[in-house]
Amino acid sequence: MKFLQPDLDACERLLPGLADRLAEVPFEDLEASGSPAIALFRDHGGTNLLVPRAYGGIGADALEAVRVVRALGALAPSLAVATAMHHFSVGMLYSVGPLYADTTDIEKTVLETVARNRSLIASGYAEGRSGHGILSPTVQARRAPGGYLVSGSKKPCSLSRSMDLLTASVALRGPDGGTEMGLLVLPADTPGVSVRDFWSTFPLVGAESHEVVLEDVFVKEQYILRTPPNAAEKLDELNEAGVIWFQMIIAASYTGVASALVDLVLRKQRGSVAERAALCLLIETAGFLVEGLARRIMDGDLGNDCAAASLFTRFSVQDLITRAVGQAAEMLGGMAYIASPTIAYLACAAQAIVFHPPSRTSMSEAVVDYYAGKPLFFS
Repeated sequence: MKFLQPDLDACERLLPGLADRLAEVPFEDLEASGSPAIALFRDHGGTNLLVPRAYGGIGADALEAVRVVRALGALAPSLAVATAMHHFSVGMLYSVGPLYADTTDIEKTVLETVARNRSLIASGYAEGRSGHGILSPTVQARRAPGGYLVSGSKKPCSLSRSMDLLTASVALRGPDGGTEMGLLVLPADTPGVSVRDFWSTFPLVGAESHEVVLEDVFVKEQYILRTPPNAAEKLDELNEAGVIWFQMIIAASYTGVASALVDLVLRKQRGSVAERAALCLLIETAGFLVEGLARRIMDGDLGNDCAAASLFTRFSVQDLITRAVGQAAEMLGGMAYIASPTIAYLACAAQAIVFHPPSRTSMSEAVVDYYAGKPLFFS
């Protein structure tokens, strides 16, 4: 059994040829602005990974999905991070169906569109803003004849240059001045949607994480999922599903990025056998934690306990990644670090997991509340 073999096998089984094509492209080109990785992902059907077979997709289960995501993270970090939010959006759209009585048509339309056209979904949720809830609204909507006018912006927003569809949480302003949360889906070429350059640092630039701006974008009423009456319980369920899917996909993505450094150590046989084994112990523990969360999802566990488990998983994985990256860089040595920009790149890219919500403070408060018997929720 080779390192990452189960993950690469899953990728080859579900997205045949993608891993080989990515491996043929120089790493610096995969990670550059204008990278071919996203187009290769689309061409090999990666958009359909989590779309159920009933809608024309591949229908991967959660365990298969996290293995594919880890493999892609090791091969092309920017691609894994960019498409994490596509997978999250597909998973969320499928999950909200049972929570909202009027979602069947939009769920079916969007998922069938993704499957048929291999469409990429960008996420306008707050998942890139540490200290904010994942589903916190990033845009505002006000009533207009036949629908809503939506304004606001999301930055960073991965897949901003390649997206076909945009999903977002939206604050719906009522006539009394109050707001309620809704979820919207709209084509990326809708009038009023534009993209502005935002990402300025070098790690993960290939993820296309720029600013998406909405200026009085008209959205028909049927393309905004409004909160149902007596919605407190359903919003809790939606928040829990969002937390679980997000933490799982993000943890798998960055475990893959860190795995690329570990793979370098193993291939170059750096350090002693005991040191290499200790390094594998760190990163494989992270991988098994993510897989354990995926198995809970497969068992139908999307409730409060699983949401708490997803936070334990994410922050445990985050700490394991930090240790593994530092140990791998040290074992590879200073001369390798100087000679190859790949080592510094992977080390920086893997650390970006810390910027995704929730913050460690919010997580800690949520966990304390959880063990006090309160519903898990963080802002």
